Amino acid sequence: MAAATSHSAIVHTQSHRWSARNSRFEKQTSNLNLVSAGNMYPIRQQFGFGFVCASSLQGSSVVEPVQLPSNGNSDHTPKKSSESSLILIRHGESLWNEKNLFTGCVDVPLTPKGVEEAIEAGKRICSIPIDVIFTSSLIRAQMTAMLAMMQHRRKKVPIIVHNESEQAHLWSQVYSEETRKQSIPVITAWQLNERMYGELQGLNKQETADRFGNEQVHKWRRSYDIPPPNGESLEMCAERAVAYFKEHVVPQLTAGKHVMIAAHGNSLRSIIMQLDKLTSQEVISLELSTGIPMLYIFKEGKFIRRGSPVGPSEASVYAYTRKLAQYR
Repeated sequence: MAAATSHSAIVHTQSHRWSARNSRFEKQTSNLNLVSAGNMYPIRQQFGFGFVCASSLQGSSVVEPVQLPSNGNSDHTPKKSSESSLILIRHGESLWNEKNLFTGCVDVPLTPKGVEEAIEAGKRICSIPIDVIFTSSLIRAQMTAMLAMMQHRRKKVPIIVHNESEQAHLWSQVYSEETRKQSIPVITAWQLNERMYGELQGLNKQETADRFGNEQVHKWRRSYDIPPPNGESLEMCAERAVAYFKEHVVPQLTAGKHVMIAAHGNSLRSIIMQLDKLTSQEVISLELSTGIPMLYIFKEGKFIRRGSPVGPSEASVYAYTRKLAQYR
């Protein structure tokens, strides 16, 4: 088993609610009058970073990997990068982390310490290329992504484009080619949200342990398939987070894009379980520290874990591969 490892724009806003009956999130999406094309609904307007499309299964928009223009030769295939970088960051400390409260899907911002953690995370990854950012729909993850990107040496601006309605989509278009080149799309998805803690949300963790017993609370927090009352188990969280990762993030990496994901302890543990091929017993021991980035290299369809960047002041710390060394 891998040792426990210490590792916190274009926006898609979707409303969702918790159904205790079927123990699943149910999404409510607006009717955008999109044109059906197979399994996808393309919005046929150029939108800054490429073309925006919406999945018929997820009801959310994604930025398609940028393709080179066709030269008229049907045999021509755009050349893709042989490797891409994937950065995972758990959000910085939140106000409810500080108060030792169960947070889950309650939308709580960062503490001053969390802000500093996000800035420090940004310094660690400031020389690693980033083309697109994915984050959850919760403010603590979005703050972490934005603060981290402000430290990047390329000084590109993370752009939030609200795509929750057709009008919001139209009003948030960027018309300057030069501005688009100096921007990075940020895609938010509720599927990357923290595990929903149900009736534990807002309760003090120690007081909850005193009330229900340490053993019961430990099962709710650390077991793989036992959910808290009217909440999600880690298994249920993994079902939505990993499915989203495969459908939306992997295609970006396959197209040669460098990706950063700023999300939460349990949604990131779910993704790391997939990347590192951890068992359900191994993943429950995986601890992710707030504001510490992890780097993976995606090459030939495989993920290679490189750990956490040490910091920008150390020579050659980012030269994990020849390509990244050339980027620096």
